[in-house]
Amino acid sequence: MHTQGESAHLPTRDGRTLHAAVLPGPEDAPIVVFEAGAAASRSTWAAVQPAVAGFATAVAYDRSGLGRSAPDPVARTLDRMADDLNDLLDGLGADRRFILVGHSAGGPIVRLAASRRPERIAALVLVDPTDEAADVLFGAPFRILEQVMVRVGWVLARLGLLERVYAAQFADAPADVREDAHREAFTPGVMTTHRRQARTFLAELAAWRGGAPDLGDIPVTVISGANAGDGMNASMRAAANDSHATRAQASPRGRHVLAENSGHLVPMTDPELIVEEIRRLVSGPAAEMG
Repeated sequence: MHTQGESAHLPTRDGRTLHAAVLPGPEDAPIVVFEAGAAASRSTWAAVQPAVAGFATAVAYDRSGLGRSAPDPVARTLDRMADDLNDLLDGLGADRRFILVGHSAGGPIVRLAASRRPERIAALVLVDPTDEAADVLFGAPFRILEQVMVRVGWVLARLGLLERVYAAQFADAPADVREDAHREAFTPGVMTTHRRQARTFLAELAAWRGGAPDLGDIPVTVISGANAGDGMNASMRAAANDSHATRAQASPRGRHVLAENSGHLVPMTDPELIVEEIRRLVSGPAAEMG
């Protein structure tokens, strides 16, 4: 049984293909598309996607160089990743509306993609997103920490030890998800993609402080982990949640929600909360948009 759905391979404008797992739902609801964090694949959403498919088509995909999508020969910039996401949406249905759900570094990607084609975006759900309103992201300590983590992750992947570090995250996942993660999630190729994304990510995000992507009146829900942990100390958690509140307030129909059981890994520790926020948007503001 494939709990993440059936595989689809959708084209990009330059001839690459992106792998997506599709769980069909009612055709009169927006399609919900999930964007994972920096080095993560569709498996991030294993506890969320099947429940969403009960009321909307749910699609989790792999960015280039992650999961089952081949690497991209071009630099992995925010601009490039947002274009890839919009190409994926074109492949899913040019006349459909979408709710985009982004976790961590996936938050800026879905924001930028939505700003480029706002007419087809019914809503955004940003799950513990990386956000330029958090000053802590742009100081030397955070940049050094990121560089160290990327390098250590690459070495562990080369030694075949990276899976041991993150094994607990998938311990309760369905068997097919565990198998996919074992084959795909901890390879040197994944960490190479992560390193390529990290080269420009914070610099690009910092530029948004002078003018963020315009989301217009798209409803935006931001879900924050309530607790430190998962690599974030108490001060980093407070800074992140303040930035999340700022992001929600920037939307005319913004909403800020705390995931009381979670640190950063909300899709795994509070999946029901994400599902209910998506359900609320499907049955409320998202359903009202033309």
